[in-house]
Amino acid sequence: MTREQPQTSTDASEVLRRLYDAAVEAALPKQVLVPHLPEAPRGRTLVVGAGKAAAAMAQAVEAVWRGPLSGLVIVPHGHGAACRDIEVVEAAHPVVDEAGLAATARLLGHLEGLTAKDLVMCLLSGGASALLAAPAPGVTLEDKQAVTRALLRSGATIAEINCVRKHLSAIKGGRLARLAAPARVVTLAVSDVPDDDPSTIGSGPTVPDPTTRQAALTILERDVADIPQAIRAHLLNPTSETPKPDPDHLPDFRIVATPAAALAAAADLARDLGYTPLILGSDLEGEASAVAGDHAALVRQILAGDGPVFPPCVILSGGETTVTVRGTGRGGRNGEFLLALAIALDGAPGVHALAADTDGIDGSEDNAGAVMGPDVLDRALYQGLSATDRLADNDAHGFFAEVGGLIVTGPTRTNVNDFRAILIDRVPGV
Repeated sequence: MTREQPQTSTDASEVLRRLYDAAVEAALPKQVLVPHLPEAPRGRTLVVGAGKAAAAMAQAVEAVWRGPLSGLVIVPHGHGAACRDIEVVEAAHPVVDEAGLAATARLLGHLEGLTAKDLVMCLLSGGASALLAAPAPGVTLEDKQAVTRALLRSGATIAEINCVRKHLSAIKGGRLARLAAPARVVTLAVSDVPDDDPSTIGSGPTVPDPTTRQAALTILERDVADIPQAIRAHLLNPTSETPKPDPDHLPDFRIVATPAAALAAAADLARDLGYTPLILGSDLEGEASAVAGDHAALVRQILAGDGPVFPPCVILSGGETTVTVRGTGRGGRNGEFLLALAIALDGAPGVHALAADTDGIDGSEDNAGAVMGPDVLDRALYQGLSATDRLADNDAHGFFAEVGGLIVTGPTRTNVNDFRAILIDRVPGV
């Protein structure tokens, strides 16, 4: 049977894009960082840090700081920004490379010779775990790269991956703060983790670590088929244990932007546009396709008039899903969520959705995520594409590149994790 090419609805897509932009805007360092700055010290002020927002955070510090500054921050390729006094170095992400190794060594060099009169401002954001690269003694860069790649493909959570990273590092899990002593250390962080846990953001280089080396080894034994012998030997050695929390010595850790605040900004805009917002949470985890199935079930409840809100409404959620890679396609967790959602909704009328990472990069691709309408499966069928086959091949990027809907923003220079919005315009028949 011959099918006519379906048309797309641009108005709903524009609304969804405005909601995403509002969430990102609420997390930009220039908007949120300055009120959290510490007082200037009697001695030197040194700025160090890493992550997707680190360069923008450094710019925000330089814009208002009175007095001399020096230091170095490390960002993924493409996330740099021009700074006056603070050096910005780009390196690979999410798997560390030689550039990250060299940059971290230089960063640690800045910590030498500090006194109790000095201040170290540590700027952290998502991506710092991969960029702060200082393997523990006996662990090679190649060993860390191998286990990181295996964990990323296994579906391990970011907290589990960071647990391993901390115990294989000479800088993470509170060790940077030890190296900076006796200087005062103040950490400013853009959170991209559930519950805004300081020990998880950037693998907690300035805060004590509640996880253990045995937990790291258990994660590796579950998810990595061939654990390098040097890594196993290191984790079996008690010296691999990280500094532990001490109630008498609490770190000065200040979170400047959170996923919850980003969702709240999107919810405020949704109300202004005439949509009732429903925030499911900023810390949702799990397989992207399974999370999509849960969202689709809620959409159907709302369409049936049995949900917690009534159309016109928008469902908002954040967090960080995972993808267990079984295929050979391209795509990040947000594209995977959206493709699975499209299949689960099966063209439900009046429903549009967007899923994108607030850092502007979905996985390792060039898009932030994608947007879709109720006609997406018809459009795929018209082009001879199978949505289910593409999902099985983990090829969400390829699917939306052909059907249409990829969102390309470039690096946003912030990161409060995933942003998902499902817009429901009406109940069918009303």
